[in-house]
Amino acid sequence: MSDVIKAALWMSGAIGSFTAMAIAGRAVSFELDTFEIMMFRSFVGIVLVLSIAGTAGTLHQITRRHLGLQAIRNLCHFTGQNLWFFALTMIPLAQLFALEFTSPLWVLLLSPLLLGERLTRPKVLAALVGFAGVLIVVRPDFNALNIGVICAAASAIFFAGTAIATRKLTRTETITCILFYLTVMQAGFGIIAAGYDGDIALPSAASVPWLILIGCAGLLAHFCLTTALSLAPASVVMPIDFVRLPVIAVIGAMFYSEAIDLWIFVGAALIFGANYANIRLENRRVTKM
Repeated sequence: MSDVIKAALWMSGAIGSFTAMAIAGRAVSFELDTFEIMMFRSFVGIVLVLSIAGTAGTLHQITRRHLGLQAIRNLCHFTGQNLWFFALTMIPLAQLFALEFTSPLWVLLLSPLLLGERLTRPKVLAALVGFAGVLIVVRPDFNALNIGVICAAASAIFFAGTAIATRKLTRTETITCILFYLTVMQAGFGIIAAGYDGDIALPSAASVPWLILIGCAGLLAHFCLTTALSLAPASVVMPIDFVRLPVIAVIGAMFYSEAIDLWIFVGAALIFGANYANIRLENRRVTKM
């Protein structure tokens, strides 16, 4: 079996995990707020990371280097994920996923400021095309902006900050170290945010399996994505991720009676094209070096 096929199989796992997390997040959102969901998700994550790392013998890879950067990364991810879970209850699933796919474009725009990377004319063009796709997906009415759309768009920006910080951390830290601080720090953030009013709701017996699914799916999705990228180029792997959009659109129509909007797919196609063109240009640049 070729590495490309293996990468596609791993990406199917990532797509399934992200989709499962969206369904589970909706199921518990009527009982718990986003801070509580993130807190319980992180508790599940801590158990998983420590169990798997202990079994694999990688606990020694957890270091205290770059704790400041770890905190920035996890604060960005915690904020973005809370906004994502909130938007999950406010807008159609397909629209949420389409807006989430703008995150690589924000990485493109923020990298010159935060990583010192050069912003070229093709990259600017890719960002503009992607932004046009966002406008088609959202079709904003500035007299009555939907708070769910705003939160979904903002979550993509914070996910971009997470990706940039991750890019820096992977130069010196292992995935065990990164995932350990991901779960531990976000558990702390969740306790503070959920308990600031002195009232943390405990999940019902019916919600516990959904919370376990959210915790498992979140970690599994990132593991599958990382593994796929280790087997095949980003230009091959990342476009597969866009399969999530039609899959979640069908699920939204079947289980939540959400209309399948053609314009969401038109806008998503532009966002996909912009991301894909940027990846191809970057791969070509690296190959020439």
